[in-house]
Amino acid sequence: MEKINVTEKYNLPKDVKFCKKCVISNQRPRIVFDKEGVCSACRYFEYKEKIDFKEREEELKKLLDKHRSKNGTYDCVVPSSGGKDSAYVAHELKYKYGMHPLTVTWSPLKYTDIGWQNLSNFNDSGFDVILGMPQGDVKKKLTRVAMIEMGDPFQAFIYGQVLFPVTIALKFGIKLIFRGENAEAEYGGSPESWNKKYLPMEEFKKVWFSNYTLDFWLDKGFTKEELSFFYPPMSKEFENKVCDSYFYGYFRNWSNHSNFYYASKHTGFKPNERRTEGTYTKYSSIDDKLDTFHQWFALLKFGHGRCTANAAREIREGYITREEGVALVHKYDTEFPKLYFKEFLEYTKLKEDEFWDIAERWRNHNLWTKKGNEWVKKYPVK
Repeated sequence: MEKINVTEKYNLPKDVKFCKKCVISNQRPRIVFDKEGVCSACRYFEYKEKIDFKEREEELKKLLDKHRSKNGTYDCVVPSSGGKDSAYVAHELKYKYGMHPLTVTWSPLKYTDIGWQNLSNFNDSGFDVILGMPQGDVKKKLTRVAMIEMGDPFQAFIYGQVLFPVTIALKFGIKLIFRGENAEAEYGGSPESWNKKYLPMEEFKKVWFSNYTLDFWLDKGFTKEELSFFYPPMSKEFENKVCDSYFYGYFRNWSNHSNFYYASKHTGFKPNERRTEGTYTKYSSIDDKLDTFHQWFALLKFGHGRCTANAAREIREGYITREEGVALVHKYDTEFPKLYFKEFLEYTKLKEDEFWDIAERWRNHNLWTKKGNEWVKKYPVK
């Protein structure tokens, strides 16, 4: 199987550097480091300290007043898994601001027990939920193809997750969607994204599996009907309809920890009894058995896994020190997600040797070296 030059494909720097404040490296696509060696995510957190969130809340109230239903019909859509972040958004919109959200869930590839329990608890806390669940065989084939061709088995899930709420909003004639945080700003993208408050409809018409065309997927044996859940709503039915997706994190001072405690109190959100493989937290990636493989492939390609992302975030929020973050990354970041490995192979209809061939296809050899029979990071964070 042809090896992928990951450094060239994602235009990554050849010289590996780590942020002076957190534990993220310059191998994260689109992240920016300044002349002081600090990443754009850390600088964004400093920038947020200067934001007048009371003023932004007034901006939010004006937006909600414009769209609020007077007869109790749905007036906004909240994409929601039942997880801590989306539960916080939906609950606050309904019970603090008097909105009437329709929540839309894109089904995980394989639900965990705790994931289904959290969605059920969220539903019981006062929310209508539309569950999108495309054909199982189609999801399985897409997962397999995305893993081989994109080095990420979760690509099909991600694009369905992004686009399905837009389709539902348009079908119901709802002009307002609230997503959670602006990930490009929060986790390290261009500073130009820091004040981005919404995604206009035109943005979703561009979304298509990381620029892979429809013809690419048709050549892989899929039909247009099978892919209908996975591409933007472009039919004449939606031609003149408008629906904007706002980042709730633009209006509110976004905090994963605060969201966790809020959702635990108000919507019955529960963390897992055990930590998520590849990190130390019990509330990350807990609704889908196969999500850990998305994180693990990111580790192969970019040298950082779920633990790096969690630790970097908690350093920025002041919950742990950088020294503690470094220790956690060394302990957990390279852990292989073996708990659901057998189910992953069954889901994708891969043999174990085929899985490892695909993994090696996408391993970034600028970041990894082999010692004996074990692959180790060339540049561990210090």
